[in-house]
Amino acid sequence: MIRTRKKRKKEGGKNDSVPVLFTRYVSLNVMGMIGLSCYILADTYFVSKALGASGLASLNLAISVYSIISATGLMFGIGGATRFAILKTQGEDEEASRVFTWTAVMGLITGLIFAALGLFFSGAVAMRLGADKETFEMTDTYLKVILCFAPCFILNNVVLAFVRNDRNPALSMTAMLTGSIGNVILDYLFMFPLSMGIFGAAFATGLAPAMSLAVLSLHFIKKKNTFRIKNVRPALGRSKNILMPGLSSFITEVSSGIVLIVFNLIIIGLAGNTGVAAYGIVANLALVVIAVFTGIAQGIQPLASTGYGRDDKKMLGQVLGYAAGLAVILAVSVYIVVSLFSDPIIHIFNSEGNQALIPIARSGIRLYFTGFLFAGINILAAAFLSAVMQPKLAFIISVVRGGAAILPMVLVLSRIFGMNGVWLSFPLAEFITCIISVGGVWKSGMITRRQNSRDSAEIFYGKEKENAV
Repeated sequence: MIRTRKKRKKEGGKNDSVPVLFTRYVSLNVMGMIGLSCYILADTYFVSKALGASGLASLNLAISVYSIISATGLMFGIGGATRFAILKTQGEDEEASRVFTWTAVMGLITGLIFAALGLFFSGAVAMRLGADKETFEMTDTYLKVILCFAPCFILNNVVLAFVRNDRNPALSMTAMLTGSIGNVILDYLFMFPLSMGIFGAAFATGLAPAMSLAVLSLHFIKKKNTFRIKNVRPALGRSKNILMPGLSSFITEVSSGIVLIVFNLIIIGLAGNTGVAAYGIVANLALVVIAVFTGIAQGIQPLASTGYGRDDKKMLGQVLGYAAGLAVILAVSVYIVVSLFSDPIIHIFNSEGNQALIPIARSGIRLYFTGFLFAGINILAAAFLSAVMQPKLAFIISVVRGGAAILPMVLVLSRIFGMNGVWLSFPLAEFITCIISVGGVWKSGMITRRQNSRDSAEIFYGKEKENAV
């Protein structure tokens, strides 16, 4: 019999060319990640309105811990889902379900450890982060609440990644947006009508992943899932296979938290709490831009892992080419927008009209954001290499980008150029990393076009072409 293209489209449910698959997965993940990044951006806005520069500085001190929690969730989620996608492509459904089960178990255990840290040691952590008499109480409160919700944050990242790789990126996007919108609404209610202060901001942020998980449960309730909970014994080999593909995501995220801590400590010495508040504006805007690039990276992961599982290098080259082109266009567009509208953007978060904050933040936005011309390529390169089981190359990129380049830069340049040196350390570090990223992708040998590519629908949905008989 003949399987027609119409029949195959019906089975796949989409127009299955690589550009269309790329557009679908990337657009849905970018929208979802923008929503996810608004967890913290909403806190920044409402805290600045309700608590002023001191509240903004406290939030910025505590947010580094959120980055570490997020890093852990991404490591489990991206790592486990990458392994899951490759196993599904190779027809190993039972092992794919065991990977999901063990990933969720590891994520839950780690989340509970974070929660214990929040209950008993949040004050000590706040002091280590640089909180003073003015900011200690608010920083401690925010840390305690966020750490107690760590199991929800981590499990949300895990289930999001698996549902996305289980051919349901639309539900993943809906879940992320639901959490984000819910967070914004609860932020307003808790901080203004209910006057719950910094606790309200943290509580709203903590409830957001719980709302997201409720939406994701529809994937199981409607029985659209192809993975199940399985009895599984701890195994070093399985744990390694799960963690290695997600290690670059972990390094990237946790490094951003470490860099945030170092930047805060340096800026306190240069410009006090006003400088930290200005950096809070720059850093939280940067989180949104990074979320866009992360959305692109997460969007190409299922496609890249499937192409790798089928050994189709032409498809891998197409996916990476589209992603890199989109990242460059977005980086240029973002820089133009933030440069032209830096003052109105600063005004949104400067409820007290602090005149000393404005020039620091303006200079920060215009210098710091030049780094995204290179950062997008670096984020994509690390994610792509992880998706095609090249964790060592991805790890090198993540380490250089996350700390090996930027920390020496900020220590040296801040001594020479003051605050401008702090801002310039980011673009210079990203430029150095970009050279390594391009070399790493080229060395991987994953994007040669010598092989013939099969129909992308057959590659992605695991179908084989049938000839007339």
